[in-house]
Amino acid sequence: MKRIFATLIAFVIALPAWAEIEIEEVTSPGGITAWLVEDHSIPFTALELRFRGGTSLDDPDKRGAVYLMSGLIEEGAGDMDARTYARELESLAASFRYNATDDTVSITAQFLTENRDDVIDLLRTTIHDPRFDQDAVDRVKAQVLSGLKSDQTDPNDIAGRNFARMAYGDHPYGTEGKGTIESVTALTRDDVVTAYQDVFAKDRMYIGAVGDITPEELGALLDELLSDLPETGKPIPERADVSIPGGVSVVEFDTPQSVALFGQAGIDRDDPDFFAAFILNHILGGGGFESRLMQEVREKRGLTYGIGTYLVPKDLASVYLGSVSSSNDRIAEAVEVIRDEWARAASEGVTQKELDDAKTYLTGAYPLRFDGNGQIAGIMVGMQMEDLPIDYIATRNDKVNAITLEEVNRVAAELLDPEGLHFTVVGKPVGLETTN
Repeated sequence: MKRIFATLIAFVIALPAWAEIEIEEVTSPGGITAWLVEDHSIPFTALELRFRGGTSLDDPDKRGAVYLMSGLIEEGAGDMDARTYARELESLAASFRYNATDDTVSITAQFLTENRDDVIDLLRTTIHDPRFDQDAVDRVKAQVLSGLKSDQTDPNDIAGRNFARMAYGDHPYGTEGKGTIESVTALTRDDVVTAYQDVFAKDRMYIGAVGDITPEELGALLDELLSDLPETGKPIPERADVSIPGGVSVVEFDTPQSVALFGQAGIDRDDPDFFAAFILNHILGGGGFESRLMQEVREKRGLTYGIGTYLVPKDLASVYLGSVSSSNDRIAEAVEVIRDEWARAASEGVTQKELDDAKTYLTGAYPLRFDGNGQIAGIMVGMQMEDLPIDYIATRNDKVNAITLEEVNRVAAELLDPEGLHFTVVGKPVGLETTN
């Protein structure tokens, strides 16, 4: 059975599904709404459940509680301890995966049609009756603490923590969602139970399903699985007040190569100019070897093996980030080149050829995201959370192609802020000192 499931997974991943995707909104008899892509070509279904709030729901002195809880959900449920639960899941040839981010807790389930009823019974028990046994809490907490200790010696993690603290201050985004060694050490089983109660509620729930299931079957499944959840969970925090002063922060760390995380205020996903900013980012630093920063920093000067930039539109704040690493004696030059390219793009904009090439790549690469039922289910849930229309997949490339050179260059002038660009550098950089 397990081998058959693995074979089906591989087959699903190979499906050229993008061109035929038709999303239907389904409302269960009990009033639960989901998006469905019905496909009966193989007896397999992927289900994605996502709950808004994520690790940002943690109280300041309980950081890491939601993350720890998400790692404990499958450590036993109902009358099954962790080992019995794992054996039951394996016997059903099903896959469950839980994940917590700043903004969401997600549950991904994949299962064969023949086992659907038993899988949903097990998933329901997992969601509604997790055990949170003390031995499991101690074991998973130890795993989280081990990871946090390792992060303390990772220059990239150090840079991320320091940048977040500066950018978001006292907002939950300002500290690591996994918590700190001190906060996680202090977490109790009661804290885990509270985090569970904070997260799983109907007022923050988004659902996508893809595969061998009809709207009627999905509606009945959703009521069976989720109708008993409480109506509301913990209130979601207010938006963060992003504060990123221009300049440099140096974090001394004994390493031959410095790591730099750089960024400025960003742009929200629902901003009318988001697509223009998205294309601009591809040209400036998000387009791999074809981007300006890769050409200037790596290809022409050999200052790094890699550099990239990316828009980060979170639920409660938006930033524009990039990262680069270079030897301690060359990182200062890399910082100077990046700032110069940021300023050049802001003042001069991009060329028509750069815009055309970016559109060709971004529209051509988009279908590659839809390479399996699980991926499609996840994309549909993301669309719901971002309040995108149900026909977005079919119209997204048209939106990219509609962006004009004038729009991109106007957004470049308005968004890019060379003076507000901040570099958090971890290492022993030569020629760089903290400026603020």
